[in-house]
Amino acid sequence: MFFATIFVLLAVSALADSQSQLYSFSSPVGSGSGSPYTITGEGRITAIRVWEYYSNYIRGFQFRYGFIWSPVAGYQYGQPQEMELRDGEAIVQISGKHAHYLQSVVFTTNMGRSLYAGQPSGHSFNMYPTNAQAELRFISGRVHGGITSIGAHWAVADPTFNSTAGH
Repeated sequence: MFFATIFVLLAVSALADSQSQLYSFSSPVGSGSGSPYTITGEGRITAIRVWEYYSNYIRGFQFRYGFIWSPVAGYQYGQPQEMELRDGEAIVQISGKHAHYLQSVVFTTNMGRSLYAGQPSGHSFNMYPTNAQAELRFISGRVHGGITSIGAHWAVADPTFNSTAGH
């Protein structure tokens, strides 16, 4: 009975460890003042827009999931920096600089492409998933006149789900 209990506990622990490896969270960076935001949607991210204030700090974000654009987190200002992802492409790293505002941001994909926005000044940050197969699923943070913080949520995508297929 004792060995059966130990076996069950080990099996449950191993299952929990394997499940936790599918999801990870990169803690928010920045001052964190203002109102909270979250950008999320159904399926995989297929495009990104980033608005910056006069080549300075980041004003807003928007993601497209499949063919549907999310609401804007923050503010639209002028022309956004935009990147459309290719089939099989996913965001696997977010880096940049922060002070009171998110000063700059770089979204990097598994195909080595990057979208750069803002002005690189302040404290550096680098976010990536704990699982090499995971990708960016959504972001959250705070906004007050501009983006004051950003955190990243990573997960392994369901390989059978293709959000860019036109069914």
